Amino acid sequence: MKLFFSTFALLVAAFFANAQINPLQINPNIKLPKDSIESAALISAVNNFLAAAQKPDEVNKLVFETEKIETLVLLNKINGIEKNTALKDDHFYRPYLTNIVSLNSNEYMVQISYIGVNKNTTFLRASFELIAHRINNGFLFSSSLLRNAKGWKTEKVGNTIFHYQTIINKAKAQEFDKLASVFDKKLKAINKVTEFYCCENIFEMQRLTGVQYTSDYNGRLHSVWSSTLGDTTIIILGDNNAEFNDFDPHDLWHERVSLVSLRNQINRPIDEGCAYLYGGSWGMSWQAIFKEFKEQVAGNKNTDWVKAKETPVYFKTKGFNNSADCIVNALLVQKIEKEQGFAGVWEFLNCGKAEKDNENYYQVLEKLTGITKANYNEKVWELINNYPQALPIEQDKL
Repeated sequence: MKLFFSTFALLVAAFFANAQINPLQINPNIKLPKDSIESAALISAVNNFLAAAQKPDEVNKLVFETEKIETLVLLNKINGIEKNTALKDDHFYRPYLTNIVSLNSNEYMVQISYIGVNKNTTFLRASFELIAHRINNGFLFSSSLLRNAKGWKTEKVGNTIFHYQTIINKAKAQEFDKLASVFDKKLKAINKVTEFYCCENIFEMQRLTGVQYTSDYNGRLHSVWSSTLGDTTIIILGDNNAEFNDFDPHDLWHERVSLVSLRNQINRPIDEGCAYLYGGSWGMSWQAIFKEFKEQVAGNKNTDWVKAKETPVYFKTKGFNNSADCIVNALLVQKIEKEQGFAGVWEFLNCGKAEKDNENYYQVLEKLTGITKANYNEKVWELINNYPQALPIEQDKL
């Protein structure tokens, strides 16, 4: 059996070396399953899974299907993990098996670290834990998220599910679900489900998802991770939000758009304009942000809005930068929605990715409004100067 395992391991290593993917490094002191055939099958499956994790999610056939959306969060952190950009080496970090523990007769906890060595210095890139599920004669893999959240509480509000450890702000949860429904109605998104896992900080979030460490988040305390599969989005909050006391309507708009369209099909500056108009930003309402825009940027009557689109102009609110072009797009979205309904806004949003000359942008804008690149500056000034003091958009009614 020992001879079989050694030969098998060498074949696996040779295969992955030829494929330019680093095979799993196994410390001789690691306690593998006593059954050498079981060990060989598990190591082979881990190797295959780590290789598949470097490919698009849709082609990875080694994910445990019933926990796929939870595992996509983890896969996002594993994808590209071998690459060292500074050294221009796509396979600098090698995976090392650090632990295997049998959880029960059909599951193993597998812990892996990605380590690179340069000039006798060792660099730890990341450490992950996976659950290997024995299925027939092979193994499929999942994140440990569901296992780690097993004792958590759950609150369902409309199409939104909140997972939390102690208490939840039910009023804020209802506010979130109400605004999400408003956005979904605009986008004609039916039965879209959002699941939140509410954590205090990035350390809790990483432990929950099976990311024991990743150098990408060195020195950071807060972050938010997410994944989407079909009609469901999972959002892991690691931003001082263990009780769901706050959410950003601006970001909520982006999240709902991502449920109905691929990000690369959306014109990002227009999408940002929608997010400002419908959700404000930085904790400020759209009206408050527009007031700052008018004072800080539009107060200069020599501003050329065509040039401001091609060479970004920024203004600050609460110490954060805001693009003046995004505010202009918000005004255009308002005009289009008033005249043609949200169907016109959707066409504008889908005019294509931002280009250097913005030809696609102006082409669709002219079709919808009659505004061309030649009269763009004049028409934008008209929108700014004629803008009402109050705008009855949906989120102001909440």
